[in-house]
Order: sequence, then structure tokens, then C-alpha cells
Amino acid sequence: MDHAAHSGHAPAAHAAAHGGDGQQHPIKLYLWIWGLLFVLSAFSYAVDYFRVQGYTRWTLIIIFMLLKAGFIIAVFMHMKWERLGLKLAILTPPLALLVLIGLMAIEGDYTFLTRLASFGQEVFQPAPVHHD
Repeated sequence: MDHAAHSGHAPAAHAAAHGGDGQQHPIKLYLWIWGLLFVLSAFSYAVDYFRVQGYTRWTLIIIFMLLKAGFIIAVFMHMKWERLGLKLAILTPPLALLVLIGLMAIEGDYTFLTRLASFGQEVFQPAPVHHD
């Protein structure tokens, strides 16, 4: 008589309760993602190497950064295999913060440009310093 039958637990329940083997992912997946992260990092460095400037530079850097972060979260932190509720609970707050930060940046530009149009450029010039 084996231990699972003696204790009255089903084999799956026994393995889960005693830290048995969980879901195993093939090493090929991890190596493939590691290689992909290496390639994305090389592209990110290529942006600097080829001296891409302006909005194109920052757009490319942010795209590569978000792709790398997404692959790390999905595979190495095992988010790919989690339930939808847990994914939403973890990913929704940072995404909401990014949206709110973007809205604040738009509002800041609007406020600055409105003040500039209303008061003119001289308001934003520093006053001369008088030493008496």
C-alpha cells in the first residue's frame, strides 16, 4: 500500500500538499527568451551606436525597454501561466498610473501654453538681480 492510498489523499492532492513536482517548462523556452532579450538589448545599443536622435530615439528605446520587461514578466516571473484575475490585479495599477502620468503631462503642457499665450514671453524671463 503506497503513502497516498494510506493517507486517504489523491495522488495530485498529495503532490500539491507536499511540494511535489509542479508544472515544468522546457529549458528551450527560457533559452529562446534569453536570446530574444539579448537581441532586443543589441537593438537598444544600436540606437546609440547609430546616433539616432529626437523622438525616434526615445520611441525606440522605450519600445525595446517595454518589450524586454514584458518578456521578463511573462516568462521568467511565470505571469504567462497565471490566472487572468491575478494578471489583472498585478498589471492594472501600473498601467493606470502610466495613463494618469500621461494625462498630467498633457495637462501641464496645456497650462504652460495657456499662460504663455495669456501673459507673454516676458513672464518667463528671470528678473535681473540687483545688488545694493
